[in-house]
Amino acid sequence: MASREQNERNFDKWQSLRNGGRRYVKIIAGRAGGQAHYIKEVDATEKTTRFTQHIFNADGKLIEVHEKFPIDLGHKRL
Repeated sequence: MASREQNERNFDKWQSLRNGGRRYVKIIAGRAGGQAHYIKEVDATEKTTRFTQHIFNADGKLIEVHEKFPIDLGHKRL
């Protein structure tokens, strides 16, 4: 389990959630001009509750979602 300091260092942005947890976001540039957004949600003790990957095309349109945690559901094309 990562600490709050480690999460802040590894992710570009974060916001506080109503339950006392946080949502962290890391944005990676894609090879074809799009972006991947890695979204990690944690509870108040920084325990991961959800982790997803959102893929955007070069126009900024969300084209794919990959739910990785708590259950890996694989890539879902939109």
